[in-house]
Amino acid sequence: MTKIHRNRTSLTMENQLMELIAEPSGEFKKFTRMSLEDFEYLLNKVSPVIMKRDTQLREAIPARVRLAVTLRFLASGDNYESLHFLFKISPQIISKIIPEVCLALNQVLKEEIKIPSTAEEWLDIENGFARKYPRAIGSIDGKHITLECPSNSGSEYYNYKKTFSIVLLALVDSSYNFIFADIGSQGRISDGGVFRNSLLWQKICTNALNIPEPNPLPGSNVDVPYVFLGDGAFALTDHVMKPYPGNHEYGSPKRIFNQALSRARVVVENTFGILVTKFRVFKKPFQLCPEKVSLITMTCILLHNYLRKSNTSLPIYTPPGTIDIYDNNDILTHPGTWRQELESNSAVRDLLHVPRRPASNAREIREEFTNYFFALSQQQNLP
Repeated sequence: MTKIHRNRTSLTMENQLMELIAEPSGEFKKFTRMSLEDFEYLLNKVSPVIMKRDTQLREAIPARVRLAVTLRFLASGDNYESLHFLFKISPQIISKIIPEVCLALNQVLKEEIKIPSTAEEWLDIENGFARKYPRAIGSIDGKHITLECPSNSGSEYYNYKKTFSIVLLALVDSSYNFIFADIGSQGRISDGGVFRNSLLWQKICTNALNIPEPNPLPGSNVDVPYVFLGDGAFALTDHVMKPYPGNHEYGSPKRIFNQALSRARVVVENTFGILVTKFRVFKKPFQLCPEKVSLITMTCILLHNYLRKSNTSLPIYTPPGTIDIYDNNDILTHPGTWRQELESNSAVRDLLHVPRRPASNAREIREEFTNYFFALSQQQNLP
């Protein structure tokens, strides 16, 4: 053992954390991205899973320290060598601690992300979107999570941007919470194919989501289905609305529709922005295998939802100004602070926008929404 490790004991490690907690300037909150109350709650939940026994050769690293190491790794993106100097734990042991604790966190927080299973639950989500886009039941987006070339993977994870990646497909509600996440598709799969291969698409095709029955928009007698809001990376379908491609004349129906859809689906852009800037493990491509990257990504998503719903951690995780602020006319007045913190070389990259020819019924549904938003804009401009 090196000298800095020989003088390490459970007591010294515990004292190091207690000094951080006792610091009145709130350093512990910055260190873990959460309140002490939530840290203790998570510690109580995961301790039975991550706790190790002492042996004759050495004392076990306390569960409290194991959790702190993992949360610091997720919050800072520091490599194992850097964490080694901070906690006096070897990089090899840290490389084992982090996946173990992430797996435990996934188990105890698995209920934090749950796709609705009843029509009433979908309608609760629709209420959050109704003012900007009626019949919307979520905003969908996908991202490439870039990583170093996995061993013996060939071109399986090689994507169109000439990097290696897995794909994260996520659905969020109007409160900036994830309600579905599909992680781990190989980067070589076409971006449109990611959605087609997802569990969400399978449930849509088999009517297993219990989405409410179609009904007319206000002022119309034509039934339209409840839809997810996507961008140009997704195909236009009965349940996925996307913008019209190209540029359109100011005040034209297509431009007004695109603006309405963009204002409503910006929620997913903010959600991903918060995730990437608060969990700085995403600040650069991962040097881990795809399985560990998938595990870490899901842990961050679950923690995001947990912290967003916590009264004590919400002001720490997303303080005022973090999210875009709009006025009563849906005009952006104050961009969220995450936009200034986002790094161009982060591990999270956009999907490719690929033109696709939609089915005629999907085009008719989009035209019905277009007519609604155009008529609404005409009414609002009346003297």
